[in-house]
Amino acid sequence: MTTPEPGTLPHAAAPPPGCPAHAGGRAGEAPAAGRGAALYGPAVSEDPHGLYARLREQYGAVAPIELEPGVEAWLVLGYPELLELTRNEQLFSKDSRRWRVPAEGRLRPDSRVQPMTAWRPTLLNLDGAEHQRLRAAVADTLAQIDHGRLREITEAAADALIDGWGPDGTADLIAQYARRLPLLVFTQLLGLPAEAGPRLIELISHFVDSSENSVRANAEFQATLADLVRSRRAEPGADLTSWLLAHPARLTDEEALHHLVVILVAGNETTINWTGNTLRLLLTDRRFRATLSGGRLTVADALEEVLWRDPPTQNFPGRWATDDTVLGGQYISAGDMLVLGLAAANADPAAQGPLTPAPAHAAPSVRDGTGTTGNRAHLAWGAGRHVCPAQHPARLIVETAVETLLHRLPDLQLAVPAGELSWRPSPWSRALVSLPVLYSAFTPPRPAATERPVWTPPPHSTPGGSPPSPSTPSDATSTPRTPGSATPARRSWWNSLAGWWSGR
Repeated sequence: MTTPEPGTLPHAAAPPPGCPAHAGGRAGEAPAAGRGAALYGPAVSEDPHGLYARLREQYGAVAPIELEPGVEAWLVLGYPELLELTRNEQLFSKDSRRWRVPAEGRLRPDSRVQPMTAWRPTLLNLDGAEHQRLRAAVADTLAQIDHGRLREITEAAADALIDGWGPDGTADLIAQYARRLPLLVFTQLLGLPAEAGPRLIELISHFVDSSENSVRANAEFQATLADLVRSRRAEPGADLTSWLLAHPARLTDEEALHHLVVILVAGNETTINWTGNTLRLLLTDRRFRATLSGGRLTVADALEEVLWRDPPTQNFPGRWATDDTVLGGQYISAGDMLVLGLAAANADPAAQGPLTPAPAHAAPSVRDGTGTTGNRAHLAWGAGRHVCPAQHPARLIVETAVETLLHRLPDLQLAVPAGELSWRPSPWSRALVSLPVLYSAFTPPRPAATERPVWTPPPHSTPGGSPPSPSTPSDATSTPRTPGSATPARRSWWNSLAGWWSGR
């Protein structure tokens, strides 16, 4: 597409029909005069793909939206346009201080959008050399994670959680597994005290969901991490926080604090949602039910399909225009905010074309035969210089969590019809409210075993026939892990923490 020279747009020209000043409406409906389409409320989560399709049909690759009443922005729906947005730092900056809305006094102090868009001295909000300095610190710190050790930590945490509710025969895999597992891992990686975990996950949920408590939650969350920074500055340990502080980039305490926020929020929320969405796919999609045991489609294939169809972050703020320009046929004014429509761009027909340029992190895979591209050219991790630096540890954690669960509970199935599953009302995340399941109850500890059985998916996407009874525990239905997969000391620590978290 053609981008005019900065400053060449006629200032007297009337805004085009798609300008935020001329559009509006409720989520999922055609915008009415005066505002953009609302990207908030339950309707966004109920049918985001339908919303994106309608916006694409009406406006093209870039659509006017509202993040909350009176807070306008642009949603980038097109795959090529999103790549251009992320690669052109001269026209589209990561510095949210350029945003016209707060500069003009139109963002309330208690705005639910504020915690996700406020400027902080992090790699998320900077361009150029300063961004490169901070990104190097985070990327190098994450690169020090030993993947074998990380897998052991994740397996031990998963086993401890499963043991906690194994005798019940029923569980909510979001509340009791996906939402608890990442904090069990991250508290050890970052050097946080175990007792901080439950409160941190509650605080993260508040401001990622833009709830009414998001501002207060954000303040308490940062205060907790500030204490951690002071502690590790005085007494370093073998953890991510200490490595970050010791990096040659010489981060200040404030910079270190805000990058811990980035690691915890992005890593925790992404891992939760990716785990939950993958388990949902495995339990409801006939292709995976029919082929996992046969070997054609694997857990890795499911992980990749989720990143295409239901990425854990469906929209991400953002970029801010440095000058008047045009993107996707829309006139963008200097200071406008542009939201990265990651899920929408993945669904763009242009994303499936053979000539579509892939982002730098793309790696080839296989096609699953359904028309959905099975490669890694999706935009779930973003693109350009700001592509997510934590995607490899995140993938290892999620893949290990899913495989461990399927190994431990071979007859796992949904406890409700698939159509009754609902999504959290967040403009940013794609996350299930709950994922209730049934399985054959068992009583830990488990006897040793020498091999792992293949997970046998249920014959129907909804419970039917004779589901496993949650009332009769049986050691045989939960497959034990081979001896030596975790040291006794680590298993004891995880079981203690998981039991405390479960109220035992």
